[in-house]
Amino acid sequence: MAEYAVTISRSARKELEKLPPQLVEWLFPKIELLASQPRPVGYRKLKGGQDLWRIRLGDYRVIYLLDDGRRVVDIIAVRHRSEVYRD
Repeated sequence: MAEYAVTISRSARKELEKLPPQLVEWLFPKIELLASQPRPVGYRKLKGGQDLWRIRLGDYRVIYLLDDGRRVVDIIAVRHRSEVYRD
């Protein structure tokens, strides 16, 4: 299976920069795995969002856009579960 390109939006990058370094070291490899498996076990499609998906990583949620045509996973948010669905 061909790999997907994983991109991280500016806002998601800023969210990652605010997290403790140890947490980022734990999260980042799991985010990178989306390149080979964009629909991992436990992924969910978000209601109301076209092609928006989420994965759970401990108490954090990674929200991403999945474009199968271009083979791109675009990370748009990395937030604590208590804050991720507020907007």
